[in-house]
Amino acid sequence: MYISSLELADFRNIVSLHMEFSQGTNILYGENAQGKTNILESLYMISTTKSHRGVRDRDMIRFGVEESHIRSLIMKGGIDYRVDMHLRKNKSKGIAINGQRIRKASELIGLLHIVFFSPEDLGIVKNGPAERRRFMDMELCQLDASYLHNLNQYNKTVENRNRLLRDMYQFPDLQDTLSIWDDQLINYGRQIIESRRGFISDLNEIVGDIHSKLSGNREHLTILYEPNTEADEFEEKLRRSRERDIHMKSTSVGPHRDDFSFMDRDTDLRRYGSQGQQRTCALSLKLSEIDLVKKVIGHRPVLMMDDVLSELDSGRQNYLLSTIGGIQTFITCTGLDEFVNNRFKIDQVFRIESGTCVEKSDIHN
Repeated sequence: MYISSLELADFRNIVSLHMEFSQGTNILYGENAQGKTNILESLYMISTTKSHRGVRDRDMIRFGVEESHIRSLIMKGGIDYRVDMHLRKNKSKGIAINGQRIRKASELIGLLHIVFFSPEDLGIVKNGPAERRRFMDMELCQLDASYLHNLNQYNKTVENRNRLLRDMYQFPDLQDTLSIWDDQLINYGRQIIESRRGFISDLNEIVGDIHSKLSGNREHLTILYEPNTEADEFEEKLRRSRERDIHMKSTSVGPHRDDFSFMDRDTDLRRYGSQGQQRTCALSLKLSEIDLVKKVIGHRPVLMMDDVLSELDSGRQNYLLSTIGGIQTFITCTGLDEFVNNRFKIDQVFRIESGTCVEKSDIHN
């Protein structure tokens, strides 16, 4: 699986851009705020339909214009897939695969699998539960189409149930319809809980060994799933919370309140880990994704690292760079010194300036 080419029009600071990539390691370098991250963001869009920055579609359209285009050619299993994405300020995005328009953006998810590293990944460990759920959901949605369906339906059900709880304040008779949403919540929620438990179990089979190597065998990482409710207890807990939910006008029980923790023996790294420990934990988590994707779908994902190397010490840099052979990789940086010094294999180098690729070099080393 790899990305052959990318075309952008009016995306972020990019007026027009065409790039063809190596199946190996592609380096995008240049000064800050030139558009390197924007290029990775567009590639992330064609994988997940969303920005890794969590912004709206309209925020990615170049200032002063009404629409933006992303076009990419993907090779998977010996088959070419052409993805066209059309972002519009006042309408939902349009997407076509091989010239055929798809009905829902979610139909694109699963075609291309991306593992994305950025300095903000530290937030997965040290920030609140919403960030950890977002990480888990994005990975599971790429790996399991049924999870994507269940999650979308569950989120819609929570939204509808909360709206009903608010409306009941003025129209108490609406309480008779609450059980309709409760049944749907339980149905989709139970499946989400079981999928998340399996996901964390699969991660634990991989992450421990990676983390031990990154920490010089000083730490032993285990990820613990912390469901808000167990699947077989969901119905009873939801029933017991009904009066509280009516009072608070919000759904208080369910997997939308799940969390998971990172344990080094008895130490919760979310709360008590140093910044260095938390960074190593986040790096271990991301590296584990690569092996997990290969295990589940039989293809290695595309790897993207946005200004990550500058955040790591030389030992972690070397470990990271030594583990990503045989996988298409995109790395952004401000200079090439770390690659030259480490004699790291580079296949193509692109110099990015003012939203344009001003220089491309094929490297044979």
